Amino acid sequence: MTAETTASKGTPETLDPVTLEVLWNRLLSVANEQQAALMRTAFSTVVRESQDLACGVFDTRGQMMAQSITGTPGHINPMATGVRHLLAAYPPETLSPGDVLITNDPWLTSGQLNDFTVLTPIFRNGAIVAYFGNLCHAADIGGQVFSGEAHEIFEEGLRVPVTKLFDKGEPNHELLKIIRANVRLPDETVGDLYAQASCNDVGGRALLTMMDEFGLGSVDPLADEIIARSERALREAICSLPDGVYTHEVWSDGFEEPIVIAVALTVRDDEIDIDFAGSSPQSGRGINVVLNYTHGYASFALKAAVAPDVPHNEGAFRPVHVTAPLGSILNCVDPAAVAARHLVGHFVPSAIFGALAQALPERLLAGGADPIWLSVWRGLRPESGEPFMTAIFQVGGTGARFAKDGLSTTGFPSGVAGVPAEVIESLSGLVQSRRELRPDSGGPGRTRGGLGQATEFWHRGAGPWSVSAMIDRTRFAAQGFAGGGPGALGEFAADGQPLKPKTVVALEPGQTVLLAPPGGAGFGDPFQRPVEAVLADVVAGYVSIEGAERDYGVVVRYLGGPDRLVRLPEHFAVDEEETVSLRLG
Repeated sequence: MTAETTASKGTPETLDPVTLEVLWNRLLSVANEQQAALMRTAFSTVVRESQDLACGVFDTRGQMMAQSITGTPGHINPMATGVRHLLAAYPPETLSPGDVLITNDPWLTSGQLNDFTVLTPIFRNGAIVAYFGNLCHAADIGGQVFSGEAHEIFEEGLRVPVTKLFDKGEPNHELLKIIRANVRLPDETVGDLYAQASCNDVGGRALLTMMDEFGLGSVDPLADEIIARSERALREAICSLPDGVYTHEVWSDGFEEPIVIAVALTVRDDEIDIDFAGSSPQSGRGINVVLNYTHGYASFALKAAVAPDVPHNEGAFRPVHVTAPLGSILNCVDPAAVAARHLVGHFVPSAIFGALAQALPERLLAGGADPIWLSVWRGLRPESGEPFMTAIFQVGGTGARFAKDGLSTTGFPSGVAGVPAEVIESLSGLVQSRRELRPDSGGPGRTRGGLGQATEFWHRGAGPWSVSAMIDRTRFAAQGFAGGGPGALGEFAADGQPLKPKTVVALEPGQTVLLAPPGGAGFGDPFQRPVEAVLADVVAGYVSIEGAERDYGVVVRYLGGPDRLVRLPEHFAVDEEETVSLRLG
């Protein structure tokens, strides 16, 4: 297809489906090229390995057109809705080629100081034709060690209002000096900021090449068509739901006391209101959530439930309206502490799924591990004596589905990746001595919940070390659907003694720390799970012999083998008579 033939298509109304599909896929490739550049140039493992990031391309009005293939809803959606705040501070007419905007204000984007949003205007023939933005978790932002202990945001680190990271191509050296002077990892933190700015340039160049190749004078008409189609598709999906009000609540461990997240979904024709009235008031500790983050996970959950194939852009937000009482845990007031906001915000999809299960009983996940587990470790490298600080993401199991088991050790609703043990050990004084699935951690059901994992760490050095474990579901297990059982609780301990989550814990040389994220819940009556599926779980080590009998009513006999560590199907057999007796009760 030549530039001339594409240009002749004219307005969005005359874009034929083939042309639109070609342009749409090219736009996705541009966003993915932006993301690849970010991950290849990032300094921190948080971005490079764990992919705690978001990348996207926006039209001249600041509307998100497309996102890259990787990213968390807590970054992508708040970035998409937060770009308007950056452009309000620096309107288009005030920007020049080479300018790059930055902020980590929690109430403007993704809800914590550790997240930097970087936005770059893309110029063509002297005019802005698009914006590229990204949002990444910074290695450190100063203040207290990353935890939930702070009482107000001023304790949590450096707050950067919307300002310029680059001015006409020149770095803002005064800002960078301030950042370097206030963080524990200046090279990683500032290095990532350069990577964030560079990847926007890569995306911008790719977009300009695309515009030249296809003869596009502006991307706005293409954006209008893409966004309009997404909006129509989501509205059609909402129309398939019965009108009504659907309610549910879930519980978080909280910090000093439990937190309830209550939701009411009101379906009205092709729109839906998601209201969190009845949720706990904001906390005096750093687990509060800003409304932008709440909106991000609520809109993501709704789209995932009713129309997962709809492209994620500005159009997917329009039919969904999210509210929470001002001063509540999901709409906290500045200067509330917010560092560990994900420990509450990640429960939002579970609350929405629990409510929607009344209308879509066979399409939604049972309760899962929900919040990702983030641990921050500090100590001295034994070889050099230099300090290290390492952040490690871990995930538990997802809830079971109507017709499929839950996924083990799989992040949901956040899609961050784990860090390989080799990377952890090469960049710190830590040793990961154990990393395995937790038998019986998946909630029993006709379909089983996904398993959590058990990991252990120790420090090679002789000096003191510490860990801050931002974790949840150590008190309130994931709940099953339609008679399914709960998932296992998470565990956090040192040498067998429980430790306090969300705080910085000082450790002694020689101690071993256990971090065991929880399991997902089951779906349906466990006694309806096929006997052969239970036996397969026992052979695989997912369910113990005791758990098979206790939870599923299936009596499995171990027939023996040359090595108990080698589990083969012929080593196990079902006692059919005892199983029938148990299942019939």
